[in-house]
Amino acid sequence: MLLTIFIFLLAGLAEIGGGYMVWLWLRESKPMWVGIVGSIILVVYGIIPTLQSFPSFGRVYAAYGGVFVVLAVLWGWLVDKKAPDMYDCIGAGICMIGVSVMLWAPRS
Repeated sequence: MLLTIFIFLLAGLAEIGGGYMVWLWLRESKPMWVGIVGSIILVVYGIIPTLQSFPSFGRVYAAYGGVFVVLAVLWGWLVDKKAPDMYDCIGAGICMIGVSVMLWAPRS
């Protein structure tokens, strides 16, 4: 379970971090190398979720979507300095409940 969580966190940080670097390049006129590094990180992000042990691509990506929501809220708070409000926190909590149900519900 810890490896699963670690891989989801790593994928989320790669997607958000890479996307943020591309954002900085295109929207905030940072140097092109920032966009190139961000793009490389996004390619690596595409590989990271395949390291999960779950056999279903759709289930892994659906669950990852919930983790991404939580990480994006945290990124906005820590990097963009935009504190999440009550609704952000409730929404992120609901996403994590959904992730838990999808990944760890007993199935036959």
